Amino acid sequence: MGAIIFDLDGTLVDSAPDIHAAVNRLMLAEGEAPLAFETVKRFIGNGVPTLLARVMAAQGRSGDELHSRWMARFMADYSTGASDLTRPYPRVPEALEALREAGHVLGVCTNKPLEPARHVLAAFGLDRFFSAVIGGDSLAVRKPDPAPLLAVNYALDAGPAIFVGDSEVDADTALAAGVPFLLFTEGYRKSPVDAMAHAASFDDFAQLPRLVASHL
Repeated sequence: MGAIIFDLDGTLVDSAPDIHAAVNRLMLAEGEAPLAFETVKRFIGNGVPTLLARVMAAQGRSGDELHSRWMARFMADYSTGASDLTRPYPRVPEALEALREAGHVLGVCTNKPLEPARHVLAAFGLDRFFSAVIGGDSLAVRKPDPAPLLAVNYALDAGPAIFVGDSEVDADTALAAGVPFLLFTEGYRKSPVDAMAHAASFDDFAQLPRLVASHL
């Protein structure tokens, strides 16, 4: 019946509270001022290295050595607490179950590093739905490069695919890979819905099985 591939942060789960908390624990440890939630939320989507580069710019800091130190400290802390404040969006498990019962094979393509991605999926019992997971450190490139999405689709080996995501990064990835994109509008996008390339949009996961059936 085809492969349905999902982004993670801002699509399946609202992880911004944990990412914000981890950033500010890092800021405290490094003697920097805390950052507002909405500021950190805007930085999410391109992977941890870019997240921390944006944090550094917001703090007026620069340098490869500092970035490497912040990366190491952030990952050591975040990997152990990636599900403390994170929650799945409403009706996500029910939608995944309905898609699986319809015969679809499911995967995850995220820019979150693989270890915390797997941690989050397992913490909420979502890991049982997914036959393949690619993280931001699984390949040499990240979304919006199409390679991670194509790698998940290849691993699933289930024919035509749909990509479900929430952001400009996800829309660009699907376009580059030649895969239909379904946009979850309640995540971390920065642009208006009509400014993003997508086959359809939805604001409630109860709508997703019907949309998949009409686009695959």
